[in-house]
Amino acid sequence: MNFLDLIWLIPLFPLAGAAAMLLIGRRLDPQGASAVALAHGLGEPEAHGHHHHPFASTRRLIAYLSPGAVLLSFLFSMGAVVQLASLEHRSHEVVLYTWISGLPFHTATGALSTFTADWGFLLDPLSSVMILVITGIGFLIHIYATGYMAHDGGYYRFFGYLNLFVFFMLTLVLANNYALLFAGWEGVGLCSYLLIGFYFHKKSASDAANKAFIVNRVGDAGFLIGMFLLLSLTGTLRFTQMNELLTSGAFTAETAGFGALSVAALCLFAGATGKSAQLPLYVWLPDAMEGPTPVSALIHAATMVTAGVYMVARSHVLYALTPETSAIVMGTGAVTAILAASIALVQNDIKRVLAYSTVSQLGFMFMAAGAGAYWVAVFHLYTHAFFKALLFLGSGSVIHAMSGEQDMRRMGALKDKIPTTFRTMFAGSVAIAGIPGLAGFFSKDEILWQVFSSPGGSLAVYAVGLITAAMTAFYMWRLMFMTFYGEPRMDAETARRIHESPASMTLPLVVLAAGSVVAGWIGAPKLWSFLPDSFRAFEHWLMPVFTHGAPRAAAGHEAAHHDAGLEWALMALSVAIALGGILLARSLYGNRWTVDPIESLTGPLHKPLRNKWYVDEVYTFLFIDGLAKGGGRLLGVFDRGVIDGGVNGSGWLARFASRVSIWWDTWIIDGAIRLSALLAQAASFPMRLAQTGQVQTYATVFLLGVALFLGWRWFA
Repeated sequence: MNFLDLIWLIPLFPLAGAAAMLLIGRRLDPQGASAVALAHGLGEPEAHGHHHHPFASTRRLIAYLSPGAVLLSFLFSMGAVVQLASLEHRSHEVVLYTWISGLPFHTATGALSTFTADWGFLLDPLSSVMILVITGIGFLIHIYATGYMAHDGGYYRFFGYLNLFVFFMLTLVLANNYALLFAGWEGVGLCSYLLIGFYFHKKSASDAANKAFIVNRVGDAGFLIGMFLLLSLTGTLRFTQMNELLTSGAFTAETAGFGALSVAALCLFAGATGKSAQLPLYVWLPDAMEGPTPVSALIHAATMVTAGVYMVARSHVLYALTPETSAIVMGTGAVTAILAASIALVQNDIKRVLAYSTVSQLGFMFMAAGAGAYWVAVFHLYTHAFFKALLFLGSGSVIHAMSGEQDMRRMGALKDKIPTTFRTMFAGSVAIAGIPGLAGFFSKDEILWQVFSSPGGSLAVYAVGLITAAMTAFYMWRLMFMTFYGEPRMDAETARRIHESPASMTLPLVVLAAGSVVAGWIGAPKLWSFLPDSFRAFEHWLMPVFTHGAPRAAAGHEAAHHDAGLEWALMALSVAIALGGILLARSLYGNRWTVDPIESLTGPLHKPLRNKWYVDEVYTFLFIDGLAKGGGRLLGVFDRGVIDGGVNGSGWLARFASRVSIWWDTWIIDGAIRLSALLAQAASFPMRLAQTGQVQTYATVFLLGVALFLGWRWFA
């Protein structure tokens, strides 16, 4: 079977699953149509108890159909990637049909061009990594969700939304042009809104969904502007054609100023800050934890939030020509990483710790991309998908065991009660901390090295990354010690109900834990020369994408030459930093405590950190109270004084003019007509006296006249 020509089926399978769930799923899950549980404010399924669901047999069909659709996509993706590896240039395009055709326009140079956009798919090493992550991790999350959502209402609707999300995400990463990428981009935004607000009877969930949707629309406006600006400059939105044009010499690198290409790249990055939760548009992601935990794992760890990173990597030729914009990308990633990590230090909600951790790790990816190390950014995207999906699903297993409790201050001593969840989360926490041998170490250490050594890097950004790595190790092991170690802090009733999750939930945890341990070995550092080249397969696999015609992107592959001893020293420093964070968390939380030790550790910074540096409050003041309410009042005054004033004034003038017209018509026009009629009437009065219309009168007058005539003749 030629999988390369059938890559269009990869997004089609989950679309078919979504159509089945959303169109006929209600018949398979009658109870799912009821929102009784939601109406009573029961959000997470673990709060529902563990009673046998009356429609379990029909729900079992849903549990096969929806994950099965994603599994088919994964199998086809595997087949396509295997066949792609045999191609010399490792690139294959399939165009199904022309989506937008024959729109003439003038480019920035004045040349007449015709805009077309294909419904076409591009499979190359970059998109191949993405489809394997989306379908592979997505399939495991679907399996997990069959157990996690088993006692919840809206079962069919939930899986319909999940399948629809996977369809749009696969469309986004397989698109061969910016227009189709944007269609998938908007689609995942819609599905994110639906999934975050899945418990729509909870105000907090609906508010979080609205916040996510609105904030992302702000970034999407920038994406649209950047896309149309690129179209104006190059005359095309197709990736291969645009890259050929950008590398042909028609455009020079904007090293001395901020030109049109830089503006376009910056606008695209504005879209990325929305989707990938970077400053200033990161505020939606922590609130998105109102959605079910599988949503947090799928959308906010492994797929949707990495769309911005993917888009920047896909546009690497553009960013290679705009170093000033790339510096902004790197700086934004660094500031976001350390800001989010600092907030995660003091969070007590287990899912919010992981939410801010996701924002921070995305910052690491943008640090690498801004430094020109695009393959490293994608490498961290790949490893992060394993351990962050694991940690989110593990947190869901903890919440499930705790009957809906999410506050870590009410947990403790769970490692022996839910051992599988503990062991798998242990692996994920070690991985994200950057301990050697696990996935997070390889990608995070490579980011720090590239930021330090590559021409596009920065020593200051490296220092920020190092501090953020220390914070990451600390807050993750603070989470582990508060949750699994020490003394139990939950109430007695909750303690009696603690239990391990079912196999449908723990099996994906085990697979993801294995990935968190071994997935990074395909990107081992070049410094480890004792390993064969197969341990650097990830870099070699992506090399054709990022080195073609993009010298700054190549810097990510061949960083400036430094002494091997320096690289070993920096590697040892990052490991020591990680171990220091873990040991600090152990010293503070490993023993019995009543007051959270982080309060004394952070001192006067604790309150700002607990309030998330007041970013939400500032946004509320500026945009809700200021722009929305204050601007609304100002617009109200303007509307009443100017708009309504103009309308009312024109109405008054119309009424005044009509009164004048009425007076003129009544007294001049009608008066003249009535006067002429009166004169005619007066002039006709003598005649009217004689003209009575009576024959007798006329005969009498006739006789009188004859008599007068005869009398006159007689006397005369």
